[in-house]
Order: sequence, then C-alpha cells, then structure tokens
Amino acid sequence: MTSEKKISDEIIYVGVDDPELRLFESQYALEQGMTYNSYFIDDEQIAVMDAVDVRKVDEWMDNVSRNLKGRKPSYLVVLHVEPDHSAGVKRFCEAYPEAKIVGNAKTFTFLSQFFNDVDFGDRKVVVKEGDTLSLGKHTLKFFMAPMVHWPETMVAYEQADKVLFSADAFGKFGVYDADADDWTCEARRYYFNIVGKYGASVQCLLKKVANLPLKVIAPLHGPVLKENLGYYIDKYNTWSSYEPEDKGVFIAVASIHGHTLKAAELLAEKLRERGVKVAFSDITREDIAEAVEDAFRYDRLLLAASSYDGGVFTPMDFFLSRLKHKNYQKRRVGILENGTWAPCAAKAMKEAISEMKDLTLIEPVVTIRSAYNQADEAAFDALAEALSKTL
Repeated sequence: MTSEKKISDEIIYVGVDDPELRLFESQYALEQGMTYNSYFIDDEQIAVMDAVDVRKVDEWMDNVSRNLKGRKPSYLVVLHVEPDHSAGVKRFCEAYPEAKIVGNAKTFTFLSQFFNDVDFGDRKVVVKEGDTLSLGKHTLKFFMAPMVHWPETMVAYEQADKVLFSADAFGKFGVYDADADDWTCEARRYYFNIVGKYGASVQCLLKKVANLPLKVIAPLHGPVLKENLGYYIDKYNTWSSYEPEDKGVFIAVASIHGHTLKAAELLAEKLRERGVKVAFSDITREDIAEAVEDAFRYDRLLLAASSYDGGVFTPMDFFLSRLKHKNYQKRRVGILENGTWAPCAAKAMKEAISEMKDLTLIEPVVTIRSAYNQADEAAFDALAEALSKTL
C-alpha cells in the first residue's frame, strides 16, 4: 500500500510504485522500477486524476477507496490513454457506475478501442482546449497537448492550488522517491527516449502554460515537483528545442573484437588532454537508451564503429536509427571507422547522419586498418583537435 502523500490539503497522491519492473514499454531498462502516478482531489465533487498500469490496478483501487471513506467519486479524469495509465479505467467504471469519465474526443476513441466491452455512453464528459471543470473549491482547466507523446494527451491546471497535472511531461524513470536529489539524469533519459521525437509539440505545450502561476507540477511518472520549478521548465525548454545541454563530446563505440574500442579510448584520452569533457559508451554492451540520452546532452558526437557486412556493425546501425527516429539534430559529428580489407563503416555512418537535420560532419574522417598503430597518430591528433573546438 502506498503511504499518503499530500500535494495540498485536498489533493492527495494515490499512485503506486512498481519496484520490480525491469523493462518499461518492453524496451527501456529500469534499475529502480517505475511509478504510476494518480491523484485524488477531495472536494464537493471528487475527481481522480488518471488510472495506473494493469500490474498495479488492485493497489490503486485500494488507495482510491481508502481516501473515499465510503463516499462516491464524481469524475475520473483521463489525461493520457496509454495503457500504463488507463488500465484501471474499466475497474473504476465497474466499481463506481455513477462516476463520469472526463477526456477529449480522441480520449474516448482510444478508450473504446482498449475497452470495447465498456459502454461509456452518457458517462462521457468531453472537453476541449480551455474548457474548465468545477469541483467546488477546485477548478480544472484543460489544455490539449497532442503528441506529448500520444495524439489524445492533454494536461489539466488546477486553479486553486496552482497545480499542473502534466501527463507524461516532466516524468522520469524510477519509483516515486528514487534518486530524489538527481531528477535530471533519469528525466533526461526518459524525455529523449519517450517524448523526445516530439520537441515541437512540447514547445507548444510550454507556451500554453508559460503564464500560469505554478506551485506544483504533478506528472504521471516520477516525483511531484514542488520547488525550483524554473529549473525543470528550463530543462524541458532546452531539450525540446534540441539545443545541447552541455559542451563536450559523447563517444559511441561499436567494436567487434575490441580494436575499435581501444582506438576510441585513445581518442577520448587525447580529447581529455585538450580539456574536453568526454562521455563514453560501448553501445554493444551498454544501454542504448542512455547512449541516446548522452547524444542529445552534448554538443558533439564521435561515432566509432567496425565495418560489417558491407556496412557498419549492427549496434551502431541500430543506434543511428534510434537517433534519426528521435529527431536528432543541431550537433557536430566526427567519425572513426575500422576495416581489415574494405573499410565501409564510415560511408554507412555518413549516409545515416545525412538523413538527419542540421548535423555537421567534422573532418578528418579517420580510418584504421584492423588495429591502431603509430602511423595513425597524426590523423588521431587532427580529429581530436577538430573535435575539441566549440562553436
């Protein structure tokens, strides 16, 4: 059972932690599980903000029931229909048949697809941009946020306590209290892998809520944010603008037998000697989601990969496809390739980055044959020098 966490006197947290979950959306590695946030607004008319994942519906229903204390809820507000937030909708409807379900037109299209045996009928309260819902002391104002990160997504601003229920925006990996002092790292990995493709949509949402007096941001994942809100909003503005967060070089390496890895490590050493901040990932063994995060974090990227089957080694090919899918842009990129008889990795990597927006290739492109040797020193120094320059 989740212990009570009060957002304000009448807004209570009824979400649940899932500390055993190790793979989110069947693809993102979790070390500390995940949280599914839901909120209970205790007023003349009681509203519950969003449901939770199917794994935790029983616990969520217990949290809601405990706070109802024998009363009946008036509304379930569905800001986002993705199953990790809507799996409990059917159970809620069955338990509280008098309650209305609040969403926009697309909300109910999607809910009817997931729950084709539920007749929402006259239980639907359909809202659109700028509509309000009065609960008594508290009033919710709705803002559509399509593609942050599904087309039906919306957010709600509670006017009395100045709370922004932000759906997936401002969320992070981990359970509710995990790494409370280090929100940025896991929020960044979450943002670029879950929401990052839709930067323009996030920018639109930020503009809509820019002039709202905010005291609390209450997302659907991760901790409720109550202090220094400008910091979190500034991070989202940077991330959704695709601007680099830090000056430095992220080195992503895909090495088959280790020779390309050793060459990349040498380049990293040369960069550090020049005072450059370096982040490094062996993408054949480490989390690709973290590599995507770091590629967006830094203003320069070095791709180091072995040639393979007339192209580039598979992990690098996959990494580049993820960057393209997530709308990678506004960076400078260097290339190091390895090939024993017919080096071809550089050609494949060049083609991949040419398909992305506003990427600048850093010269020279460096080729090693099988393994680094002293004859490569000048080329390595030239590439390190070029990578060390900032704009």
